Amino acid sequence: MTRPPELEQPDSAQLATEQPSGDYPDLDLLSTPDLVAALADDQAAALRAVQAASGAMAQAVDMMVERLRRGGRLVYLGAGTSGRLGVLDGVELLPTFSWPPERLVTLIAGGEEAMFRAAEGAEDDRAAGRRDLEREGLTPDDVLIAIAASGTTPYVLGGVEYAALVGSLSIGVSNNPGSPLLHLVSIAIALDTGPEVISGSTRLKAGTAQKITLNTLSSAVMVRLGKVYGNLMVDVRATNAKLRRRALSLTRLATGAGQAEAEAALAEAQDQVKVAVVMLRLHLDAVQARAALERAGGSVRAALGGRGR
Repeated sequence: MTRPPELEQPDSAQLATEQPSGDYPDLDLLSTPDLVAALADDQAAALRAVQAASGAMAQAVDMMVERLRRGGRLVYLGAGTSGRLGVLDGVELLPTFSWPPERLVTLIAGGEEAMFRAAEGAEDDRAAGRRDLEREGLTPDDVLIAIAASGTTPYVLGGVEYAALVGSLSIGVSNNPGSPLLHLVSIAIALDTGPEVISGSTRLKAGTAQKITLNTLSSAVMVRLGKVYGNLMVDVRATNAKLRRRALSLTRLATGAGQAEAEAALAEAQDQVKVAVVMLRLHLDAVQARAALERAGGSVRAALGGRGR
């Protein structure tokens, strides 16, 4: 079967991310202070690219929440730097928002070893993207976040094509507007970062824009799923001393309770901030507070009857 023209692999010379930057043709001749300034200043374009894509990102968040409320999983798919950024965003959701590990899938071309040792050839295997998602049992309720700076990575394209067959929601993140990836996904997020200071090194501002985008998407989704009360991270998993201190601080901020009172509530709540907050605000025990949260779909604000801090 012949592919539509827009899905053919473009020559690298056509990709904005592969173009030589005209700003610093003699980068290697700059003084060290000027070199550092050039590299840092160029990163500002990453934020501008993300801001320009905010409309697509907002649409993606609402559609992601709809699927995840039905019990779907978050699935990240990428290769190289893009794949590593996907893994990083996904795993940070576990302690930060108590996202269930069974509802997270992180896939990188070349497997887990590629996180630590480059496996660049693995990204050329289009069939592997499909196989990896088949192995994970991708479903229509799952959300696939596919990341590729070029938008042409065969491993990622194969995965997105399979997601379309399954009926999963697919979010594409690419730094080349009009790339094949953005034509294949349900929602396209184009981060037009242009040429890099070090030509072709998409770990620079292209990667920075991807990181900001992934942070924004996943954090906004968690807010919409009730894992934030006001601007407090009330679903944190207190698994070490630092996070237990943070849990205590969050509980006190959300309730106005003194240290001893908040510590007692957290102990009864088994270090679950959401439960402790509802206990203290509504004068309930832990069992009653958990029941109130369950009825409210896990939202502290809803459990409190819409009350603010």
